[in-house]
Amino acid sequence: MSGGAQGSGIDTSANIFSIAVAKAGYYIYGSREYYSNIKGRHSYFNMSISDSPVNSISSYVDILATFDAETIFQHFHEVNQVKGYMIYDKKQEGIAVESIRSIEPDITNDVLERLNGEGGSTINDVVSYLGKHNISTIGIDYDDIIMKVMNETGASPVIADRARNIACIAASFSLLGLDKKYLLDSIQTIFKSGVYQKMNLLAAELGMAQASNAYSLKGLDANARTAILDGNTISAMGKIAGGLRFQSYYPITPAADESTYIEANPLIKLKAPGSGDKTQGVVVLQTEDELAAINAAVGAALTGTRSATATSGPGFSLMAEGISWAGMNEVPVLITYYMRGAPATGLPTRSGQSDLKFALNVGHGEFPRIVLASGSSSEVYGDAIEALNLAERYQTPVIHIIEKVIANSYSTINLSELGGEVKIDRGKIVAEAGDQYKRFEFSDDGVSPRAFLGHARMFYTGDEHNEFGHITENSANRRKMYAKRMKKLELADAEIPQEARVKVYGDAGADMALLTWGATTGAAIDAMEELEGSGIHAKVVQIKMFNPYPYKLVSSLLNGCKVIDIESNYEAQAAQVLREKTGIAADAYILKWTGRAMTRDEVSKSVIKVVKNGEKKVVLDGGR
Repeated sequence: MSGGAQGSGIDTSANIFSIAVAKAGYYIYGSREYYSNIKGRHSYFNMSISDSPVNSISSYVDILATFDAETIFQHFHEVNQVKGYMIYDKKQEGIAVESIRSIEPDITNDVLERLNGEGGSTINDVVSYLGKHNISTIGIDYDDIIMKVMNETGASPVIADRARNIACIAASFSLLGLDKKYLLDSIQTIFKSGVYQKMNLLAAELGMAQASNAYSLKGLDANARTAILDGNTISAMGKIAGGLRFQSYYPITPAADESTYIEANPLIKLKAPGSGDKTQGVVVLQTEDELAAINAAVGAALTGTRSATATSGPGFSLMAEGISWAGMNEVPVLITYYMRGAPATGLPTRSGQSDLKFALNVGHGEFPRIVLASGSSSEVYGDAIEALNLAERYQTPVIHIIEKVIANSYSTINLSELGGEVKIDRGKIVAEAGDQYKRFEFSDDGVSPRAFLGHARMFYTGDEHNEFGHITENSANRRKMYAKRMKKLELADAEIPQEARVKVYGDAGADMALLTWGATTGAAIDAMEELEGSGIHAKVVQIKMFNPYPYKLVSSLLNGCKVIDIESNYEAQAAQVLREKTGIAADAYILKWTGRAMTRDEVSKSVIKVVKNGEKKVVLDGGR
């Protein structure tokens, strides 16, 4: 884990470290946590390194790389007492926890309680505490390193001070035992030339000299082409590859990063048969609020443009009216919903799964809403493409849930997972419509032939309407038109393979099932593998699509099983949906609603409590 003040380069240094580890052939999974302010409050990056794919973080830290005093007080208790290390600024040893005004009072009290036997509350007392718990500490004189960087590169004090973080992560990289070339190559990847590259390379050399090999990692053969990507970026890439041509948004955390990526990469080259390369682009519109964003996306979709919007928390609430209008008018539009801590503004930079049932019922009235949830960054890409296809195939709003944990987590992605042919399904499109075109024509499957605005005369309204779109309150028409819209969900249930809506990890025949969805899936998968060592045999059942719900396959997978529901909300909402759709009730629950990522060891320890102690509900509170 590396941590420091928000806005001080936490992300940049973590990315440099991640790229260096990836260059050495290792897989990484990194979770970014930060306070809801622009600059100053505590921010940290928790990373797992493995020689095989890894899907989650752990509750303990082998190496804690601290850029400031607050990080030490926030996280020293998380350092592994078996071969753990903490790297810190030696000149800060006299700083007391009470003097750090940005630390919340309950955390200060927790620190004071832990240090009760040390006779004080300073970083020096933390160092003493860690020593008694067999944890090694490495004190670095950051100021001395910065002075050397200034003298040798000519960088100004303000610019040179930015290399402080590089010196720290370089010391932690040295502990890994990997060849320093990986870190130096990574710095050159991020900083292409000039004083920034020179000063960071020097800071890295000086930082690596502060620590020696502790873990003896060796470089591995990297046979596959890989990249380190976060969920926001992968979603944007999936949308672009899936034919997105219009995206609207109002800035909100953590959704905005997706739209800004598309803004920065709006043009793509397509190979059209017989016509060579063809460049097409994506229009990105920043609107005045979220209601305008959904309405703009709906308007673009009516013209035949593949359209989407992206939002989080309160923004999704504001979109409810527009989503309902889209449902009434059978508009194919994708809403990427980045779920975060709630209610109200809640925890705007933390994660959560408390809006599942809201997503299933957003917008007043009954109308088809297809709702899918990605369980990992690698899933996000294909899900974004499929969501665009589903919207147009069934002419209905599609809600794609990506939690903040996934949005702001970085993982090693095999680029082959993002390759291959992308199939575009635009549904029932009418190229030429006559004078008597019926936009909402009654059909056996509920899907009407769709012409675009400008290609035929058509009428759209928020009121109930007939086949032409004219307003009517006739009861016979209401019955038929209402049923026509709802029939599309029945069609989707019949056409979308159940195997595409639920995934199983481990032995499908195991008599214990860890029921998950979204970001809790990775921790459950990793915990499942750890539990085998404790003699507990389980499978992970991940629900990927909640509407239409894969009730047949889920029933067959869970019947006769001990079901342990794992979610990041209070009410166990996925378990409620499970019972509603299948009649199957969960036997036990592992729940966490602190806004922090669920860790693999939290899950494995909780499962043991359920199995061996008979606990019915385990509530987790780990993480700062």
